[in-house]
Amino acid sequence: MRSETPTGPVDDSAPGDGLVKAGVVVFAVGAVATLVTVAPLFLGTDPFPTVAYLVSMLMGVGFALAAAGVLRSVAAQRRQARRGRSAA
Repeated sequence: MRSETPTGPVDDSAPGDGLVKAGVVVFAVGAVATLVTVAPLFLGTDPFPTVAYLVSMLMGVGFALAAAGVLRSVAAQRRQARRGRSAA
């Protein structure tokens, strides 16, 4: 997230934020696909083709992307804390 200061814009994003955001979007697409593929079971209609079930697997991919972003952020914070301790 960018904010404006008197000296110019400040970038508040941390390493891994992009992966987390992408993971949320991919997870949401997978969640919607999962709801769509499960709906015929409750409505008694014909099931969707296999492709719909494959798209629903994006939930797991999105979760993995978000987890990778969190781990990257944690690693960056640890490096920063280590630098702070060594400088003191």
